[in-house]
Amino acid sequence: MKILNLLGVVGAMALLAACSTDIQKIRTTEPSGGTPFTQALTKEYRDLSAFEADEMYDWRDAGWYARRGLASARGELVTPQDPAERDLPADTLPEINDVRARLITALDGGARDAKPEVAARAQSRFDCWLEQQEENFQHDHISTCRDELMAALTELEAKPAAPVAAAPATYLVLFDFDKYNINPAAKSVLDQVVADYNNNKATAISVTGHTDRAGPEDYNYKLSERRADSVRAALIAAGVPAEAITTAWKGETENAVPTADGVREQANRRAEIIIQ
Repeated sequence: MKILNLLGVVGAMALLAACSTDIQKIRTTEPSGGTPFTQALTKEYRDLSAFEADEMYDWRDAGWYARRGLASARGELVTPQDPAERDLPADTLPEINDVRARLITALDGGARDAKPEVAARAQSRFDCWLEQQEENFQHDHISTCRDELMAALTELEAKPAAPVAAAPATYLVLFDFDKYNINPAAKSVLDQVVADYNNNKATAISVTGHTDRAGPEDYNYKLSERRADSVRAALIAAGVPAEAITTAWKGETENAVPTADGVREQANRRAEIIIQ
């Protein structure tokens, strides 16, 4: 019996160590590619992980949120949690299952692309709702998570007052600091660009390079040109006609996330690709 108890303690310590590693890692991890949705979802899970660790001392759920955030940062598609994975009160399941079905319908119906930040907020609040509902004693936390979820879901489900013209397909490639090479995450995005270009029988692709505000302005202007040229070369190598691709570069002048001069920001180290 003593041996079994000791093994249980060792196992618990190993699990806590693994959770702590994930919790620390998500605090400083920046998305390395993916989509605006996965980037927004990374930040949502990062905040939830920090709250559970720093405010609630709930290492299990802090680690769980951290792992979901790390997967999102890698560009992986993380879906809302299955209620069956939580020990939820039986009387809450009908509403929870119904709301999850609505959320999945909205996400799969284009909300991830159309409203990435709102979609990420809705998903993170759904997961928060389940986590708090499983604990089932902090009713103000349960209500906050649920109310914020429903507000975001209502926005995702809202129908436009009138039809609007479809915007050209836009894709985002992110670069490591002071780099212009195509990393694996960027390659995945470019593969999708080429597939959509061919499937839609498109005639033109524009590529615009950008940098963050770390470094001299003239250096960043040249770096943004190299990033645009790197994407162009990769598209040509994948079969897109050279004459179909136009490039431009903006240096540090058009940041996606406004920052002070000298600040490194992953979201600003990018090339924006538009299929027309």
